[in-house]
Amino acid sequence: MVLLREYFRVDVNKEERDITQRELLEKLDGAFGVVAMLGNKFDRGFISKLKTVRVISDFAVGYNNVDVKAATEKGIVVTNTPGVLTDATADMAFGLLLAAARRIAEGDRLVRAGEFKGWTPLMMLGHEVSGKTIGIIGAGRIGTGVATRAKGFGMKIVYYSRRENPDLDSLGASLVTLEELLRESDFVSLNVPLNSETRGMIGRREIGLMKKSCILINTARGEVIDERALISALKKTKIAGAGLDVYVDEPKVNREFFRLDNVVLAPHLGSATLETRARMSELSALNAIAVLKGERPPAIVNPEVLEKSEV
Repeated sequence: MVLLREYFRVDVNKEERDITQRELLEKLDGAFGVVAMLGNKFDRGFISKLKTVRVISDFAVGYNNVDVKAATEKGIVVTNTPGVLTDATADMAFGLLLAAARRIAEGDRLVRAGEFKGWTPLMMLGHEVSGKTIGIIGAGRIGTGVATRAKGFGMKIVYYSRRENPDLDSLGASLVTLEELLRESDFVSLNVPLNSETRGMIGRREIGLMKKSCILINTARGEVIDERALISALKKTKIAGAGLDVYVDEPKVNREFFRLDNVVLAPHLGSATLETRARMSELSALNAIAVLKGERPPAIVNPEVLEKSEV
């Protein structure tokens, strides 16, 4: 915010909530740029009403809340914050993996309820992580970060991606088909962006290919999974468990999950560290400043907008 105020008059949403679309449109009347949160939806209809905005600086690496095509047609630059949240999100994915495998959240609830009666040999048995196979769907920065952590646990790593990733290959990971990954993996980590190809990519059929002992981790976007299929599988223990940080209809969460002990639920904490949020704030500001100064921003989603203006 300090960076932005060096150049512009800034209006800040000081409430711990996403403002409504109507409120946002009113605030953007006469504004040249906006630092947007994931809860701010910039669909084609909304973008068509923007009169002066030149940059939508998304405070996230994923930008599925913005209709990039519509923004591009209107000459609005869209930016995001890749790279700076890689480690935090990979940490979160592995944290959910460990929590789900070793039933940590479930154990915490048991202790707080005063139901811990002493150690017994068969109490709350979970799944070992070391030496197991992890399947990584999405071989970008975060997927590579998850693989790096898995290597430290001596895990066998397989991954599914449209192309090979030399960094993953150097960790001893193997590029496989999606079906092979789902059949072989003890843990599956979703690290893909949300787009037309990945929306609903893990449904009833895909879950049916997984081992009964498999644990599914999602720190990508909720819409990547068919939640009803996942809930059904968890209820019937067709897979062992899940660790979720994202949901289809955030901030609403399907209440069926609350009735299941074999799922760990987090409130979209992937990038929620002091250090990472500070870096995201800085990059969001630098992106907006660069565009409004007529410069190329550090992280641009639709560079064709700048290329058109240079012609």
